[in-house]
Amino acid sequence: MRSTLIFRFLSAVLFLFGGAALFGQTPAKSNLSLPANAAVLIRSSPAYSEVLLRKTELEADVESLLMDYTEDFPKIQEDKYALTVIGVEMSKLLAIKPGEASKLTLALGKLMVRKVEVETELWRLRKQYKDDHPEVKRAKKKAEIFERAVNEILG
Repeated sequence: MRSTLIFRFLSAVLFLFGGAALFGQTPAKSNLSLPANAAVLIRSSPAYSEVLLRKTELEADVESLLMDYTEDFPKIQEDKYALTVIGVEMSKLLAIKPGEASKLTLALGKLMVRKVEVETELWRLRKQYKDDHPEVKRAKKKAEIFERAVNEILG
């Protein structure tokens, strides 16, 4: 389970920053270096704001818990996993072309935040149970449904 978490975290980092940067190379083109007006358009959207709000809440919770607990505390691990997933969702938003900015509604932001919650719940359940456990199966199905809904909007 720990190796799965590490793999997902590294995958998210590679996705966000590009694998070339880890090897001292300059990435050819990155979604994080959008033209200034496109980045402003996306970052000022209701969807991005909603996801950023949840990210900020999670970061504040982690920092608060770290005052009293170690990194091994389950809630800290869970929130850090959620931060990794939310980072992936934010990068999806940043990948939207400026002409498709009308897709970035508050409803999409709320859908993405809920998707992160469902995926975090699935992660937590997988730490306790095997994949064939009924609760894991239910959570996996929910995660798939939310993923489909987000993909339907984003195209």
